[in-house]
Amino acid sequence: MTDARLLLIILALPFLGSLGAAFLPTRGRNRAALLAGAVALVGLVLAAGFYPVLASGRAVRLVIPWLSTLGLDLTLRLNGFSWLFSILILGIGGLVVLYARYYLSSDDPVSRFFAFLMAFMGSMLGMVLSGNLIQIAFFWEMTSLFSFLLIGYWHHNQSARDGARMALVVTAFGGVCLLVGFVLLGHIVGSYDVDRVLDAGDLIRGHALYLPALILILIGAFTKSAQFPFHFWLPHAMAAPTPVSAYLHSATMVKAGIYVLILLWPVLAGTESWYLIVTTTGLVTLLIGAWAAIFQQDLKGLLAYSTISHLGLITLLLGLGSPLAAVAAIFHTVNHATFKASLFMAAGIIDHETGTRDLRKLSGLARFMPITATLAMVAAAAMAGVPLLNGFLSKEMFLAEALETHSGTVLDSILPVLATLASVFSVLYSVRFIHQTFLGPPPVELPHEPREAPRWMRFPIEILVLICLLVGIIPALTIGPFLATAVQSVLGGRTPTYSLAIWHGFSLPLLMSVTALVGGTGLYLLFGARLNGFSQSPIIGHFKGRRTFEIVLAAIIDGARVVHRISGTKRLQVQLRLLVVTAIIVGVLPFLNVGYSRGPRPDTLVDPGFAILWMLAGASAIGAAWQAKFHRLAALVLIGVCGLVTCLSFAWLSAPDLALTQLLVEIVTLVLLLLGLRWLPKRLPDRWPEAHMPFTVYFRRGGDLLLALAGGGGIAAIAYAMMTRDAPHGLSRYFVEHAYSGGGGTNVVNVILVDFRAFDTYGEITVLAIVALTVFTLLRRFRPAAESIELPEQQRQQNAFDDAREDRDRGDTVRHYLLVPRVLMEWLFPVILTCALYFLVRGHDLPGGGFAAGVTASIAIIVLYMASGTRSVEMRLTVQPVQWISAGLLCATATGMAAWLFGYPFLSTHFRYLDLPIIGAIPMASALLFDIGVFAVVVGTTALILVALAHQSIRSPRAAKPSQDVGEGAD
Repeated sequence: MTDARLLLIILALPFLGSLGAAFLPTRGRNRAALLAGAVALVGLVLAAGFYPVLASGRAVRLVIPWLSTLGLDLTLRLNGFSWLFSILILGIGGLVVLYARYYLSSDDPVSRFFAFLMAFMGSMLGMVLSGNLIQIAFFWEMTSLFSFLLIGYWHHNQSARDGARMALVVTAFGGVCLLVGFVLLGHIVGSYDVDRVLDAGDLIRGHALYLPALILILIGAFTKSAQFPFHFWLPHAMAAPTPVSAYLHSATMVKAGIYVLILLWPVLAGTESWYLIVTTTGLVTLLIGAWAAIFQQDLKGLLAYSTISHLGLITLLLGLGSPLAAVAAIFHTVNHATFKASLFMAAGIIDHETGTRDLRKLSGLARFMPITATLAMVAAAAMAGVPLLNGFLSKEMFLAEALETHSGTVLDSILPVLATLASVFSVLYSVRFIHQTFLGPPPVELPHEPREAPRWMRFPIEILVLICLLVGIIPALTIGPFLATAVQSVLGGRTPTYSLAIWHGFSLPLLMSVTALVGGTGLYLLFGARLNGFSQSPIIGHFKGRRTFEIVLAAIIDGARVVHRISGTKRLQVQLRLLVVTAIIVGVLPFLNVGYSRGPRPDTLVDPGFAILWMLAGASAIGAAWQAKFHRLAALVLIGVCGLVTCLSFAWLSAPDLALTQLLVEIVTLVLLLLGLRWLPKRLPDRWPEAHMPFTVYFRRGGDLLLALAGGGGIAAIAYAMMTRDAPHGLSRYFVEHAYSGGGGTNVVNVILVDFRAFDTYGEITVLAIVALTVFTLLRRFRPAAESIELPEQQRQQNAFDDAREDRDRGDTVRHYLLVPRVLMEWLFPVILTCALYFLVRGHDLPGGGFAAGVTASIAIIVLYMASGTRSVEMRLTVQPVQWISAGLLCATATGMAAWLFGYPFLSTHFRYLDLPIIGAIPMASALLFDIGVFAVVVGTTALILVALAHQSIRSPRAAKPSQDVGEGAD
């Protein structure tokens, strides 16, 4: 296995671990934590093994063919910068896992927590390891989804649910903007490959679409990294468990936007638009976050706003556009991850051991938990920029860059003053964190008696604080080589000369640092006692981001309701008309431009038998439309006749695969629709006699007739135009000629489904599974409305007696009165299943396949249900529809991914002949495994819908309240 393939293992490990954790006991902390820790440790070791290669200036790439024609190969790319981020994600992730083992209660569903955490870890790794813009956007959205689950982990807490929803809405909105921006970048460059995009800086900056792409990408980055005006979601995410806050605020979630800004810095930076937008946004965020942090009364709230401030600092550095500023941004990204993770963990220990995070209640904890206090003080000093700690070095680089001339604008001239002011604020809230928590008199009236945390709960903080000290004291020996590798991979030939020495002599940046330390400490000594009296931040506290968010969200919902009132309807017929009208208009538009003409081939006489067949179908269609007004069952039977004629037409025109599938689908849908009909409300009597029906009713029915004629006639006209032309030597001939040589099968239709167009089939079975789950979810919560009329006592007693007798006789199904003996129907079950397996095995060479086999097996289940009910089906077959669906999707996915192991695109088929004893040589293709997945999904979805409808149909129709909202009985 080459080094590049290890990237796939690193990426897959967290997701496999997440899947494994989901099957662990819900409240087993040790096993879930051990699994998550092992995943992080193995990933960290594998990633660390790449450093010698990266230090030599080379990058590692792994390209797995997928949709190559669309430029969407699965590309993994590791250079010095993405390696540094990967180490942060895995290293801090492993420490968070250890910390969470002791932080979370054994009563919590801990295995679910670690499943979410590992999935989030994998999503972040996928983002930083992706070498394709669309792939980055995909993992970007996955981070939003799993952060939503992590923030809302304590879903019984209203604030956790609100914070999770807010984070998801804001970051998902940014994700959509980011995706559109990436699409524009790909359009400009002609490729979504990250390396090709990074080589096209001049082309991108000089293109007319540069500004729209820049704005969209910046919106995505600003929402994820909590930049003004999207910063408001981050403090509300504090309702998450502290391990989540420590992970999201240090190395992952909020750093995702920073990662994208640094990644694209070489091609997007260097313009006036970049400078004005990014620098201004970063500066405002830096000041607002620092100012708000000063007045917070909650430890995690203070750290959350300080995170916003430091993210603004990094964004500001990137906005300056100079290579040295980019170096400082990368350096401070690493430093912030270490001291912020340790501070959040320390805050969690304080909350865990004292029962509160309120700064107004905390005091003098250093005498009760001296080790934790010492660690937290060092981390807070690093956040404040105290010398001999890592935060001092990157902050001094920041102040030095603030003094440089970048654009000559007013913003450039006031930047040193504002940067110093922000540093003063940073020192002020850091000193407050230290003094009010650990110094002063002993605390009183705490929920718990303070005490030191368990040894291994403190261990992650000790490691991180040690890193802060080592980087601050000997930076050139610790972070120096790794930072140089990361900077070189980002800046390339523009890498500047910089120094990580502790002492650069007396300089203006040093004076600014000292001013910040003295000024911040002095302000706390003067005004620190008054800070406890603030319930919100002065000036900016009146502008509530959450309130604005709720107002905007409410306006969007209200607008959607208005649109729904205007365009929506309770009648499905109206919506169906709109769909058909839209389809007709779209179909007619091309002919208005190019015209319509038949082909040169002469007409042929219509076979009388075929004509009679379709006259029968036409009569059945008209009869179904007419009977729908009087008798739904009769209408459904007539529709079934139309389906049967369609099946016979396929067979007549030598399309046995389509004929077989059509016949099987007709059987299944007919039964399912029959079950559905039993649950529809009773029809109301017509409000008008037939002779006095109003004009509007005739107009509506006439309109339906015209739409039917237009739709059917349009399809007929297109078919006629195609059949009067010679078949082009194109796609269809290619499939016929290459079905056996390329797909290993002689059944062209099935080879197309499982090989040439297998990805389409994969998407279709996924949609089929989603539809089945949706139907089941809707119906399992649907119950009939109670009768509004008062039934006589005798009638109520009779109803109760009937219900009890039905429950006793059938369990969960109604009594079925069958024309065929039950025992005969049960005998049919193994026969039909045998036919299903026959269709499955032979489908690659003869009519059949996974879909036809799945529908056939579904018919067997339906037959068994008709004989014995759903309870018998569940007991005798152990049919677990959701498990069947899951197994089918996993089988199809695994079959497609197996092709990657041999260097072929996703879902490529391999076939060969196998020599079996007695039987001899038989053809075998890997597509059979994919077909088995399709088979399982079809069986599972049909069974799930059957169970949902059958359980609903057992409810007594007398309980259903007639409704005017379904059907058009009055028409």
